[in-house]
Amino acid sequence: MQLLNDHQQVPVYRLEPDELTGNKQFRVYNFEGTLPNQADLLVPHRKDHYLLVFIRQAGSRQWIDMTPYVLKDNTFYFTGPDQIIVKEGFNQLWSTGIAFTKEFLSFQENAALSKLPLIQNPHNGHELLLTEADVMFVEDMLAKINAEYQQPNEWQQRMLTAYLTVLLTYLSRLYTEQFESKPASTDNLLLKKYQAKINEHFRERHQVSDYASLLNVSAGYLSEVVKAQSGKPAITHIHERLVLEARRLLFHTPQSLKEIAFDLGFSDASYFNRFFKRETELTPAEYRASIREMYQ
Repeated sequence: MQLLNDHQQVPVYRLEPDELTGNKQFRVYNFEGTLPNQADLLVPHRKDHYLLVFIRQAGSRQWIDMTPYVLKDNTFYFTGPDQIIVKEGFNQLWSTGIAFTKEFLSFQENAALSKLPLIQNPHNGHELLLTEADVMFVEDMLAKINAEYQQPNEWQQRMLTAYLTVLLTYLSRLYTEQFESKPASTDNLLLKKYQAKINEHFRERHQVSDYASLLNVSAGYLSEVVKAQSGKPAITHIHERLVLEARRLLFHTPQSLKEIAFDLGFSDASYFNRFFKRETELTPAEYRASIREMYQ
């Protein structure tokens, strides 16, 4: 994996083509009792691509955005670009992974994939539990993808896209069953759009009115809908996103508190300190010391 420089000083792993296909946007990985790359272990990093992995057997643990996951057998895991990942353990790994970039999703024939729930991931989930029937279906589709991937030809890209569409559509149905209790209403869609906009602009936009303008609704209406749909005030969603990113940076980077404050759009480091303590009951320095001590 090649590293890219990142403004938050967390390394970003680029998807590199393998020798078989030379494809820079799509890749299949297979591990049969392989030990993970030790150079990646305990190294907080981001990826510039999507990674979908069917774990047949692992038993190790990894962290995704501060949440630990013990990798279960016959379970599907997925991450998107820019999420912070930390891998733990040296267990042998039996798995198949599929990686693809944002550019891959931008191709006309793949555009529909970007709208699937598994890719949009509105619930910030990273683990799909599978039944025996699900495992059989996933294994069958992965076998088809693997066979096509091993035989480059003029039809390969179309066939891979067709198989991947079926697999991701199937997994998206499981995603909605696992994470959603009811179909999204118009108000619920507005909540999701609001949360998506926060993810895009939380560093420079800290007020509900900023997002109301982006969504072409009034601040009052947005606040009312968000509170009704989520049970939390609209401003709380902004604050929670800022706190999440602050925690990431405090844990995973050596940046100073002042640098983190400016990175998150606070013009005054002392105000950031008060904000963080109000939200977490710890100062940034106290949080950094406690979380690193716990992790060690």
